[in-house]
Amino acid sequence: MTRVRVRAPGKINLFLGVGSIDGDGYHALSTVFQAVSLYEDVIATPSDDFTLSVSGVDDPSTVPLDDRNLALRAAKVLAAATGHDGGVHLEIRKSVPVAGGMGGGSADAAAALVACNELWRTGLSHDRLHELGARLGADVPFALAGGTAVGTGRGDVLTPALARGRYEWVLITDDEGLSTPAVYRAFDVVRAESGARLADDPLDPFEVPPSFFEALLTGDPEQFAPCLRNQLEAGSFRLRPSLEDTIEAGVAAGALAGIVSGSGPTIALLCADARAADRIAERMRARDCTVRRAYGPVRGAHIVESDA
Repeated sequence: MTRVRVRAPGKINLFLGVGSIDGDGYHALSTVFQAVSLYEDVIATPSDDFTLSVSGVDDPSTVPLDDRNLALRAAKVLAAATGHDGGVHLEIRKSVPVAGGMGGGSADAAAALVACNELWRTGLSHDRLHELGARLGADVPFALAGGTAVGTGRGDVLTPALARGRYEWVLITDDEGLSTPAVYRAFDVVRAESGARLADDPLDPFEVPPSFFEALLTGDPEQFAPCLRNQLEAGSFRLRPSLEDTIEAGVAAGALAGIVSGSGPTIALLCADARAADRIAERMRARDCTVRRAYGPVRGAHIVESDA
């Protein structure tokens, strides 16, 4: 086998509740992910060493080509776990915004795990790939799974969520990313200033209101829109107040609701249907916003080309 291409989706956090900080310095999370139709493609080919190339970004310096890159680390983790003694060249074709709160790096890692597992014929199960992915980052297991799922712990313990219908999104991206650790630090400051406890009980799936899942099950975006929630966006707003203005502009343009995706700065605007989303996208472009269209849920990391 000389070439395997795998596609993995970006994500939106439909719900993100932030709990206490554990002994390792991470916040307990209760979140609901939805995989959306912005994809990363990873092409794996045999190599004596572990190498990487990236396309699809305006500024290549924003994507590391060394062990800071999750995809390269994923390949090395898989090789170590299976005893594979060769390397791989990974060609990453990016479409998910870099440092945009949509899990693009995690999608790369998930795609690399699936691609190398196929290329090297190591035969690991999906569950085993999930375990390896969880070592790399909290969002990697979801990029493997796709669909809609509840994430707990650090977001890496997944439970599929029952969902109906297709949700249409207008995504407002920003050329200047936000650092996830910086957003969490800003969130902690906001929470402390507001008098909320930082050491509250860790969140679990039941912290997501039942009304959220009831609305999700209807498949009706108008019923679901009021349920969108992201506690972490308070940290994003503190670092970049203009994000609040963007959400307000999106709603004024006809969106049902808007939310910061993960740690941001990408804004996800939920729309009534595809025609409404196209219309809102044009209105936001007229405001000089950088706009992408997407829908969800979509499947997780999967092979789209293999010469096996």
